[in-house]
Amino acid sequence: MLDKLIAIDEKYRTLEKRMQEPEVYSDPALYARLAREQKEINPVVEAYRRFEKARRDMEGARELMSDPDLKEMAQEEYESSQAEMERMEGELRILLLPRDPNDGKNVIIEIRGGAGGEEAALFAYNLYRMYTMYAESKRWKAEIANLNETELGGIKEVSFIIEGDGAYSRFKFESGVHRVQRVPETEASGRIHTSTVTVAVLPEMEEVDFEINPADLQIDTFRSSGAGGQHVNKTESAIRITHLPTGAVVECQDERSQHKNRERAMKILVSRLYEEEQRRQTEQFAAERKSQVGTGDRSERIRTYNYPQGRVTDHRIGLTLYKIEQILNGALDEVVDALVMADQAEKLKASGM
Repeated sequence: MLDKLIAIDEKYRTLEKRMQEPEVYSDPALYARLAREQKEINPVVEAYRRFEKARRDMEGARELMSDPDLKEMAQEEYESSQAEMERMEGELRILLLPRDPNDGKNVIIEIRGGAGGEEAALFAYNLYRMYTMYAESKRWKAEIANLNETELGGIKEVSFIIEGDGAYSRFKFESGVHRVQRVPETEASGRIHTSTVTVAVLPEMEEVDFEINPADLQIDTFRSSGAGGQHVNKTESAIRITHLPTGAVVECQDERSQHKNRERAMKILVSRLYEEEQRRQTEQFAAERKSQVGTGDRSERIRTYNYPQGRVTDHRIGLTLYKIEQILNGALDEVVDALVMADQAEKLKASGM
């Protein structure tokens, strides 16, 4: 591990020197690429340097322990530095784990009402609200691509994009079936109903990330049926793209511009096809799949929201929080942090570090 850390630290110093060279500084594209590389390894370098400082402090304290007048103070310094070294070693093991290349990307979230009819559609709206409020708390931007609402204010299905540094890394464990247990407002007898909503989470990919043959696409325009006033209904700005080999269909009708709808629909299509290809590849590595927190499969039940008990349970890691109101109002960090930590623990176990 130390050899790897020394090499990363040397790379960081080399990048630092190169970025100060006039020919690099005057080339914005090259400078941006080097700055991006430096930013990626910066957390590892900072942790390694704190580890090295603690090691030096510990060695210095050990030398002072031979002086009777300084022994007690040196002992405290030695123990404190040793504890810091151990803490930083654990942090470095996590930082050196293979990084998901999509973690820094924007994220596409698709929510669909499942079993439960109107009640499922109403809960789909609750989840959409939860995710957008969480994005807002992170100062990320959320934009709807396609929305199909019900008359009672529920959502049959919605696709939206969240733009922000590291958005995918915080949302990627949300894929799967979310179950809600509550008494519907329309239920006169007070009986608890169970409904489900399916969530799919995709890293936003560009067309250059996944090549698509234009001949495989059927592109249709139509008038939007959603909200947006008279302009939307008069103009055929909505776009439907069908990928003929797979039958995948994407609709975008939230933008007034046909060009913007097409661009967004293509991003969603590329992201879906990329996800499907990744799923096929992952299935070839059963051992690797076991070392993940959940499979990300849309059919996997991942979480239950129980309103009468005020309880949210994530079944993958056995986490139960009696904070349903706060969580549904976007306070997701406690859940996400626990999932990230569990995923890191599984990866550490699988890597033998």
